[in-house]
Amino acid sequence: MCGEAMVLEAVKRCWASLWTARAIGYRARHNIAPQDVSLAVVVQVLVPADAAGILFTANPLTGARSQVMINAAWGLGEAIVSGAVTPDTLTVEKATGRIISREIAEKQAMTVRAETGTREAPVPDSQKKKAVLTDAQAAELAKLGADIEKLYEMPMDIEWTLAAGKFAIVQARPITALPEPPLEWLLSRPHTIAARLSFVEFVPDAVPPLFATLAVPLATQATSKMMADVLGFRGEAGYYFEVLNGYVYNCLNTRSILQYAVLGGLFGTSKVLRYGRMRREEVRANSRAAADKWRQMNLAALSAVELLAGVRELFGATADYFTVAQSGPIPLSTMSETLFTRFYNALVKRKSDPTAATFLLGLENLPLQAEKSLFDLAQWAQGQTDLAGYLRQPPAQDVWDALQADPVPAPLSGEFAARFAAHLAAFGHVVYDLDFSKPVPADDAVPVLDALKFYLADQGRNPHIRLQAQAEQRRQAEQTIAMRLAPLRRKWFRKLLKSAQDCAPGRENAIADLGLTYPQIRRLLRELGRRLTASGAIARPEDIYWLEAGEVDELAASLGRGEPLSSHAASVETRKAGWQRARKITPPTALPEKTWLARLMAPKKAETNTLKGYGASAGTVTAPACVLRGPEDFPQMRPGDVLVAVTTTPAWTPLFVMASAVVTDIGGPLSHSSIVAREYGIPAVMATGVATRRIHNGQTVTVDGTSGTVTLA
Repeated sequence: MCGEAMVLEAVKRCWASLWTARAIGYRARHNIAPQDVSLAVVVQVLVPADAAGILFTANPLTGARSQVMINAAWGLGEAIVSGAVTPDTLTVEKATGRIISREIAEKQAMTVRAETGTREAPVPDSQKKKAVLTDAQAAELAKLGADIEKLYEMPMDIEWTLAAGKFAIVQARPITALPEPPLEWLLSRPHTIAARLSFVEFVPDAVPPLFATLAVPLATQATSKMMADVLGFRGEAGYYFEVLNGYVYNCLNTRSILQYAVLGGLFGTSKVLRYGRMRREEVRANSRAAADKWRQMNLAALSAVELLAGVRELFGATADYFTVAQSGPIPLSTMSETLFTRFYNALVKRKSDPTAATFLLGLENLPLQAEKSLFDLAQWAQGQTDLAGYLRQPPAQDVWDALQADPVPAPLSGEFAARFAAHLAAFGHVVYDLDFSKPVPADDAVPVLDALKFYLADQGRNPHIRLQAQAEQRRQAEQTIAMRLAPLRRKWFRKLLKSAQDCAPGRENAIADLGLTYPQIRRLLRELGRRLTASGAIARPEDIYWLEAGEVDELAASLGRGEPLSSHAASVETRKAGWQRARKITPPTALPEKTWLARLMAPKKAETNTLKGYGASAGTVTAPACVLRGPEDFPQMRPGDVLVAVTTTPAWTPLFVMASAVVTDIGGPLSHSSIVAREYGIPAVMATGVATRRIHNGQTVTVDGTSGTVTLA
């Protein structure tokens, strides 16, 4: 089409298209008033096209955001839009430009320019079955699409042309009706394998954005420092943490594996253990000092930027503490117990002898001290008639609410309130997991009060008597075994046993003190959340956990400058919904999937109604299951239930008082869950992989801690 008159005629036809039956029907369906619509016509120089097509920056069939889909045909794009031709279809990996799939159609017709517009023409025989785009051109086009998507911050439907080897973009609009994307497990760096180990065992659930973007990078920094200090590796040494779909993974560059194997295997282990022994008291003192420093701060006098700096300082101390604990007390305990157990089982134990775990029961540690403290408080309260009667009646939540009141009502006020506060001051920092969005007992003591009520009902076993009995059983077993052994074997038995007994409390103490800074981290974030809520950035103070670190930095800076804040309420709700979806799936144990590492770490195959794991504490129990994902679920626990969780930490110990057995998704014979289950003498099966997904609340299960199986009714 050419000439001024014809251009003006075409513009009029475009305007008139507002009143076609299709356009009128569309507005009626979407309640769009006729007077609210208008149409602008763009007149531009014709873009030539040897080939043309459509590019979707997300897969329109599956919703996968990591893929682009390209339709391509010869000539102008009208042939594709009108359906006159079946185009080539390519699916391309957005990040790399790799061709995932290619379907080459037999293209019979194409749209070409004519004197007065366009016309259809046959495709030359040499081009009918020829690919319109080369791999390199498809990758180039995919990158253009990714750039456009980044500009608009949403998946886009793009029309493109190709002439003389150069692409032109002629139109871009948002994709409509895109399916909900499947969760994809794609690592951000090449040559990397990843697994849910180590640090990940203490963040078993999906984490919110603030933890992912603030805490996880600090954890990587602490790990990198340890690798540099101990083995001389610089930078991240190819070892870091990454969050995928809310789940934290330990990542290792495969090109560094040989380096790790040689240096780590030859002398790294001893250096790491020595590093952990040397620094464990230092990092604990640093965590305690940071917590004490911020506890004394008047938060109202600090700026938002200073509050956020405090959060980073506090979690930095925790990350350093955790890294040292993972290189010192935790592996020392694991190794010493493993060495003793293997020696005992291979060279000492007879069929009638006690298990190796018997020699490690009843050893004093912080979780056991917390249990005895709570039991003693219950015993004291038992003698206060009015107080005991009150504590037995209301739900634990009501008791906790009353303890937060000002003033605290009788009979909770006075000595009970002081004693309970002292208990929380000593033990209220223990974490349910390392995700600081979850309260610690100092913030929410309902689970602790539930355990207290359990003791008041005379349903819990006296821990002092239990531990004394275990200590006596341990001493008698040690004496009996030692007396029958030859001198050399007796020497090694006692040496390895002493090492295991000396190191065992260190693991539980280290885990219990991981949260030394957490009451203050949460206090600072509550204060910052209140300010952001008052300024309209979020709807509730706790919504701060659903912001990313960069967003909180910007908001804090804006608060300092006295600028109005933009609302993040909509994105917070979207992220919460995504987190809830992620919690319902089982993350792969290793990545990439279908690799040797994934096969190695895959959960044991089981029968339809049987889960398999590690038998960590002997015995068999059949009882209703209680599946708990975190402290928000603790009120569901009833005496005699089988406790089912992803994993546990010392903060979960009050629930063991009520549990008849324990089942976890992850962990092993030397995990916290195993150790505490043996202390309580209840069966335990660890590392089933899928217990929290396969077992339902109230479902009857049989836990066999000897064979390591869980049978579902």
